[in-house]
This record gives sequence, structure tokens and C-alpha cells, in this order.
Amino acid sequence: MKKLFVLSLAVGLSAIFSTGALAATKYVTIGTGGVTGVYYPTGGAISKMVNKKRDEYGIRATVESTGGSVFNVNAIMSGDLEFGVVQSDRQYQAYNGTADWDGKPQKDLRAVFSIHPESVTIVAADESGIKEVADFKGKIINIGNPGSGQRGNAMDLLEAAGLDPEKDFQAEGLKAAESAGMLQDGRIDAFFYTVGHPNGSVKEAVAGTRKVRFVEIKDETVKKLTDKFSYYAPASIPVSMYPGVANEEDAKTFGVKATFVTRADVPDDVVYAIVKEVFDNFDEFKKLHPAYQILTKESMLQGLSAPIHPGAMKYYKEAGLL
Repeated sequence: MKKLFVLSLAVGLSAIFSTGALAATKYVTIGTGGVTGVYYPTGGAISKMVNKKRDEYGIRATVESTGGSVFNVNAIMSGDLEFGVVQSDRQYQAYNGTADWDGKPQKDLRAVFSIHPESVTIVAADESGIKEVADFKGKIINIGNPGSGQRGNAMDLLEAAGLDPEKDFQAEGLKAAESAGMLQDGRIDAFFYTVGHPNGSVKEAVAGTRKVRFVEIKDETVKKLTDKFSYYAPASIPVSMYPGVANEEDAKTFGVKATFVTRADVPDDVVYAIVKEVFDNFDEFKKLHPAYQILTKESMLQGLSAPIHPGAMKYYKEAGLL
């Protein structure tokens, strides 16, 4: 009877401790983008790093494919997501209350770190004759789904180039993952995609039977954009990464950075744990995608326009990065 009582007590205590441990687990979701982009594997890599140390941190991270930057900001602010990957221009606009957040600044948005540079990429069917933005006239162009970063970049570029998407060409609002197939099927003439390179969806478009090219953006147009918007910078698309593309030289364009953001009320220890895992395993993180190869720890603190979350700040100070 005594042995039975001790065994029952041990089982009972084990159940209590297990329940307590379960209750203490913090669940966080990371919003990304389309599954063919760089955002999705980035979110997946970060969640795997944190989940490896679930017992130490008490954090269970999951990743969600979403509509992109605007969706992620709004979902984070509403509490549907804890973290998200967001273009640097969208971070700036949300925090300062412009563009999609006109007059509604998201002052509880917090920066965690920035990631890879992203180039505004325009892929066009070679037979369409589109070599520069002025050639859009009369064509069918996918400017990106509402709420995506590429749609915002497309609208900025069109304004700088003096084009009206309602009058000068037929604008489509497809998700980036659908664009390559639609281009190869002849249903669109070109599409926008703001993304790090190399990219799977762009490779899919280049590898199809319909020959494609990257549309060049004139230097004067890029200058207009960089003068007006501090978060834009000149960029280029490396043609060496896309055998078979019609361009012979890297295509001139402009770009932003992908950034990792959260909300002010997300606990400091959760943000600290995520930053620590990424930065303590920095070399491993860089190997996850070719777009990360140029990253430095210092560059990951650039392009942040919202205040840095205190949990992230704690790590950066400990690591001597700030």
C-alpha cells in the first residue's frame, strides 16, 4: 500500500509539474509572406532556432504564410501575430502614420532587427518589348496584391515615372507566388516583386519557355525616389543568378530592407531569446539563404525606423553592438 501511495504521489506531482510547464509556455507566431519568397524561410529558420531551446526559453514559435508587409503590421498591432517580416519602407510608414496608415501612426510598433536587402524587381516577357517603365503603356502588369510591399513600391515608382495604373495600362493585383505562372501562360506581360535574390519565383519565370528580362529603372527615376524617400537606395539585380534571362548586364533598380518587427507589449524575455538565438548562431543563420551572405551583425541594426524593442536592446548592449 505504501509503495502504491508513493507511486500515485509521484504520478500526481509529475502531472502537476507537466501542466505547470505547459501553462508557462509562451506561444508566438511569426508572420512572413508568400512561400516562394525569402520571408517564409526566414521566419521558419528563426522559429526552428528558438524551438530547439524550448525547454530553456519556454517559447513555442510557429510560422505563418501571409499577404506580406501591410498584413503583418496590422496583424501584429491587433494581436494576431507577435512578430513579422516587414519591408523597411512599410515599417517607416506604419510608425509615422503615412501611406496605408495615413493619420493612424502605429506608435506601439517596435523594431527587432533588419535582415537582407530587397530589390524592386520587374520581370517582363521579352516579346512584350518592355525594357523600361515607360514601355508599360497598353500592357498588362501585375503590381502586386493589396497589402504587399511590392504594390507600395510599384505605386511609388509609377508616380515617379509619371504613369497612371488606371489609365496607362491594365493593372493586376496578384500575389507574387502566382506571377511567374501567369507570365509564362501569357496572361500578363510583366510583374513586380520586391525580394532578395536569388528567388524561387523569379527563377521559375526565367526557366519557362517564354523568354523574360529584368526591366531597367533609369538613374534619374531612382534618384527621384531616393531623394523623396529616405528608406530607398539604389540597387541592382544580379543576372548571374538567373541563367537564361535576356539581360546581359545586371539590371539597375532600387530597393529596401526586410526587417523583423514586433509590438511594444510582447514580453522582453521573448524578444531577447529570439535575438540571442539569431545573433549567437549568426554564421548558421547566414547559410540559410544566399541573400543573407552579405549580412553583418552591424548591418542588421540598420534601416530601423521604429524604436528598438527593449528586449532586443538588452541583447545588443550586452553584445557591444550598441
